[in-house]
Amino acid sequence: MLAARHDGVGVVTFNQPEKHNAISVEMWLGLADIMADFGADPSIRTVILTGAGTRAFVSGADISQFEQQRASADAQHAYDEQTAVGRQRLNAFAKPTIAMIRGYCLGGGLAIAMQADVRLASPDAQFGIPAARLGIAYGFEGLRRLVSLVGPAHARMILYTGARINADEALRIGLINRVVPADELESSTFELAHQIAANAPLSVAASKLAIDQVLLDPEDRDLAALARATAACFDSEDYREGRAAFREKRPPQFKGR
Repeated sequence: MLAARHDGVGVVTFNQPEKHNAISVEMWLGLADIMADFGADPSIRTVILTGAGTRAFVSGADISQFEQQRASADAQHAYDEQTAVGRQRLNAFAKPTIAMIRGYCLGGGLAIAMQADVRLASPDAQFGIPAARLGIAYGFEGLRRLVSLVGPAHARMILYTGARINADEALRIGLINRVVPADELESSTFELAHQIAANAPLSVAASKLAIDQVLLDPEDRDLAALARATAACFDSEDYREGRAAFREKRPPQFKGR
């Protein structure tokens, strides 16, 4: 796993190009460390997730570890416990995340991309969940995200067939936000990341929290946390700065407080 910083934007790179960036247990642990670091760094306002090279975002779990670590239900449970910290850190990350996708985005790789807030892809991207071809099943949270993005009909088609779909089809069904020419993907993704990073961090965080709460079952929603986030915006220096910048007809300079 690689981490980099670029003017308020953190970049996480899944770095196993010889295996199409298949994610191993060690990479899940590395992801957890990076997300904790970026989350604690106030200079980082947006994070981009991407894969090394041009052939894959993440092609799925590292299947070479299946025999040792995922050969039975008990082994799968242990694997889930080992890798849970990476998934949880990404899921709970309070700042906006963008998946920049080229090539294969399959299985666990698609699950990672679906955890991002926004997904941009090049025309050569391929998406799919081959669980039915491996004899395994997806857990609840991954399926909740899939169904919330594409609806139950498209989710059934993706899961039952195990087939891959291209970027245009992924865009049509709502799996991704944009298709961008390959030679413009990086610049377009950074442009979007900087656009988000220039906005008031507390406002963006409150919006992310609100959307996440909407997607939860009513009994699981933390409306008190949402109320606190909303109140923090109205009491913030950034709100005063936003009003002043509007009056003075200048770009606001937000501090995140």
